[in-house]
Amino acid sequence: MTRRRVEVVPYSSEWLELFSNEKVILEAIFKAADANIHHIGSTSVPGLSAKPIIDILLAAEKLEDVEEATPQLEAEGYEAKGENGIIGRRYFQKSDNGIRKVHLHAFEKGSHDLYRHLVFRDFLREHPEEAKRYAEVKEKAAREYEFDIESYIAEKSPIVKVLEEKAMRWKPL
Repeated sequence: MTRRRVEVVPYSSEWLELFSNEKVILEAIFKAADANIHHIGSTSVPGLSAKPIIDILLAAEKLEDVEEATPQLEAEGYEAKGENGIIGRRYFQKSDNGIRKVHLHAFEKGSHDLYRHLVFRDFLREHPEEAKRYAEVKEKAAREYEFDIESYIAEKSPIVKVLEEKAMRWKPL
């Protein structure tokens, strides 16, 4: 089994274009379903270092809309992963030549997890000093755990929790 390398790189303005390209595909698939599509994660925060994987949040009226669209998503290169550890989510990955490029997280509109992802992104966009602190932790964790994604995630988990709590206080649900 090949171990995936944990790579955190400086912010790239190309990430917005990559998101926009995927959004066009997703809008065509979910046009009739009245879904909202958001760029989330570190690649959505200008200036923030990130793993070069575009995170997309799809807010669906109901998860059945996502399940019904799964064959179309698969035809566009998305691999369905089910809930993948978060109840009420439908998760997909898209790779190019074995390199992961996109994570698609789908939730029903009004879900707490949907809100949590969006407010975390918005908080980091509005608080560059917090984003810088987060970047430093991620960069250090990527250096220490270059081929150990689980340890990388565990290392950055405490700051994610702190920032998420700050974000929730900043803009309560």
